[in-house]
Amino acid sequence: MPNSPWSHARSSSIADDVDFEIKGQELQFIEIELDPGESAVAEAGAMVWKDSDIDMTTVFGDGSGDQGGGFMGKLLGAGKRLVTGESLFTTVFTHRGQGKARVAFAAPVPGVILPIKLDDLGGRLICQKDAFLCAARGVSIGIQFQQRIMTGLFGGEGFIMQKLEGDGWVFVQMGGTVIERELRPGEELHVDTGCVAAFTPGVDFDVIRAGSVKSMIFGGEGVFFARLRGPGKVWIQSLPFSRLAGRMLAAAGSRGGQSRGEGSVLGGLGNLLDGD
Repeated sequence: MPNSPWSHARSSSIADDVDFEIKGQELQFIEIELDPGESAVAEAGAMVWKDSDIDMTTVFGDGSGDQGGGFMGKLLGAGKRLVTGESLFTTVFTHRGQGKARVAFAAPVPGVILPIKLDDLGGRLICQKDAFLCAARGVSIGIQFQQRIMTGLFGGEGFIMQKLEGDGWVFVQMGGTVIERELRPGEELHVDTGCVAAFTPGVDFDVIRAGSVKSMIFGGEGVFFARLRGPGKVWIQSLPFSRLAGRMLAAAGSRGGQSRGEGSVLGGLGNLLDGD
């Protein structure tokens, strides 16, 4: 595949070691190149296009193949995905032909697709509950509950997170611009709870009060911050989906999302053309 800022040539691993290339800027998509017999697993509805030699199969759970227990094992895997806000199903794309074949997946929100090799992080990554986009076959998706009561009650999007495990490539979607920070042992970082995109298992995640009572009420930054304490890596996103959705709902106003027309004849004409 042609070189790009995010491209990869294969190496040995237990999971399928796929080649890939990430394209685009604010609205990215990823092309995964498969050899015969290799598979990629993706979130339902994420596919953009595929070559005809790639078969598409919908399965319960994450398609990692290590759930065990027959139907009940698959049902448990699907249930874990449901708790994290994902679909009960994932889609497995397997190359059944000869030579090379490609399949492409797109992120649903403006931002970036981050490629992560799990064995470089000790085999595990903790991320926001809707971060998973696609992965090489062999990566499993689980649940990470926050143990502390305060974190569970006030951690916002950080209460239930996804746990991605394996040794292969996983591709996570993050909103806006993403910053990676390496925290030293004991080093702390305070982040808006919705902006915590991912972190390695060695990072301690907790919530703290956001300053004084006055700051909490009038500061506009929320009542609690996420406190991330090293050692480990953290990824911070500038535009969490909840913030984007909140701004869109606020812009819609109290009229149930109906267009105000801005006092323009074109506003009424646009409604007519849209069927409103």
